[in-house]
Amino acid sequence: MPVAAFMSSANQPIKVDIWSDIACPWCYIGKRKFEAGSGLFAGAGEGRGVEIEYHSFELSPDTPVDFEGNEAAFLASHKGIPEAQAQQMIDRVTEIAASVGLAYDYDNLKHTNTVLAHEAIHFAKAHGKQLEMTERLLSAYFLEARHVGKVDELAALGAEIGLDPVALTAALESHEFLDAVRRDQQTAVEYGIQGVPFFVIDGKYGVSGAQEAQSFARVLEQVWSVRDTADEEVSA
Repeated sequence: MPVAAFMSSANQPIKVDIWSDIACPWCYIGKRKFEAGSGLFAGAGEGRGVEIEYHSFELSPDTPVDFEGNEAAFLASHKGIPEAQAQQMIDRVTEIAASVGLAYDYDNLKHTNTVLAHEAIHFAKAHGKQLEMTERLLSAYFLEARHVGKVDELAALGAEIGLDPVALTAALESHEFLDAVRRDQQTAVEYGIQGVPFFVIDGKYGVSGAQEAQSFARVLEQVWSVRDTADEEVSA
């Protein structure tokens, strides 16, 4: 058997790097659609699998921790549009979120700066719970009106998924993982990522936006097929 056969990537999970922001409504919608799409892909068998890693992206880094005003007011100011138009955009995204089982609570949502939330996700990653923390923070922000810009709230949310709240508090107060957040952001710049969610598949293929589940499944299947063909050529 050729040595290359031992190094085959055909049965290795497809690595998917996702740039995302906790305050991005399309990121949560995209997460649900990607999960459905990767489920369709994995369900086709033959060892198909996906390994996910999240990366930090701040849509609005100048947002204060305690923003005064509702989401429509923020969006209108941020995009330079009338508040009525901003509310229409919110209503539309709320409908789309509902179609994937997410009940966005924009009436009570607490808009905030998300850099600490990203630091908390990196802390969780260091403790093997990045995926759980990402889901917990998105749910807390969009569905439960929790304040994800404050250390004590982030520590409490981390404790809910099994993280040490004392250690998480210390990490957030010292900004232990801020450099990791900045490295993610710099990589996004190098990739030319200007909006999220953004998916980098197998380190080669970029997919932008909250695509439909079937679209994600097709992309993963195409990457799997290309990878399989390349392995056959190498081992021949």
